[in-house]
Amino acid sequence: MKTEIIPVGTEILLGNIVDTDSSFLANQLSMLGIDLHFISTVGDNEDRLVDTLRRAWDRADMIIVTGGLGPTGDDITREAIARLLDERLVVDQELWQRLQRLLSRYAGTIPQSNIRQAAVIPSAGVIPNHMGTAPGWWVEKDNHIIIALPGPPDEMKLMWQEGVVPRLREKVDGTIILSRTIKTFRLAEARAEEMVTHLSRLSNPTLATYINPDGVHLRITAKAGTEDEARVMISSIEEQVRTVLSGHIWGADDDTLSSVIGRLLKAKGVTLSAMESATEGHLGSTIADGVTGFTQFRGSLLACSAEAKEACGVDACIMEEYGDESPEVAKRMAEVARRHFQTDIGLGVACNLDCGTNSGDAFICLSSDRCDRVFSHALRGDRSRMKKRAVFAALFDLRRVLIEEVS
Repeated sequence: MKTEIIPVGTEILLGNIVDTDSSFLANQLSMLGIDLHFISTVGDNEDRLVDTLRRAWDRADMIIVTGGLGPTGDDITREAIARLLDERLVVDQELWQRLQRLLSRYAGTIPQSNIRQAAVIPSAGVIPNHMGTAPGWWVEKDNHIIIALPGPPDEMKLMWQEGVVPRLREKVDGTIILSRTIKTFRLAEARAEEMVTHLSRLSNPTLATYINPDGVHLRITAKAGTEDEARVMISSIEEQVRTVLSGHIWGADDDTLSSVIGRLLKAKGVTLSAMESATEGHLGSTIADGVTGFTQFRGSLLACSAEAKEACGVDACIMEEYGDESPEVAKRMAEVARRHFQTDIGLGVACNLDCGTNSGDAFICLSSDRCDRVFSHALRGDRSRMKKRAVFAALFDLRRVLIEEVS
């Protein structure tokens, strides 16, 4: 089944929003064993959408349209599909009454324009929307399927799982495609690919590398007749990848560095605190995202200026001798955090960021009764990217110390 996704919205073309719907759907289709051949983004122009739909109709068996199902004049997906199929839109009175009941509960006065959301064509079956007001469509005609879903990701994902996936499972040929993502850090993409070249040549399972802010990801994808067969194929390749890249791997699939740290802190039964400067609060916020409570992570101090660092307890003479952002200052910051919050481990992060050259260095120190470890990482990119990279580097180093030196 050849598939094309058509995201609709001028705001996507202008870069005002990021099209996350297509990446979600692409992943979902692969797991169903359905081939995605094209993604064609089009703005809020009915003629251009109709042209895009016609091209998709000629080269795909299934078309998935996201967006353009709202009540306003620039929501033109229903009208475009009707024109493509030469069918007339008619208001479904039962659906309109259902929408009115829903809208009256939340909006009070019901705009008459919402009646457009109750219009359907003879070929369309309605996909219920249990989160919003825009119902979707399931259309089958002339050996083609058209699925129309709303643009808001939370609505789209729920409708996809509840109203679309069960129908698609009945139509696919039983082929299963599964993927497993291995996540690494402190490894260049080219180097990672070089280290697994002998595995990258395989046709099934396949292995591909991707660069991400939190490191290089390696995605193993297997195609098989059953889910168990696909998992066995993936497991064989994953074992080899882990052997080759063992010192760089920090997680897999839905893991984030912060969730990995949260689990390790709980498993080891240790407490953590932090002090940061140039990362401007991002370190503390990221760690907090990964913990289920604040028993293990007690807090983070933010001190961007030399005066603020000194007020927190960093010796002025150290900053004068080594600089405000230096390994020596990071070490002192870790000690200050540990003492202030009375934790087992203190994490200090200082960064030299040169926005003129888009380069810098992150200095990371971990302080505990058992050790004081200092790490450094070279940074590249704009200020935002370097800050994020410094935080990921700190969490990667923290993970290593928790595994290697905390019993």
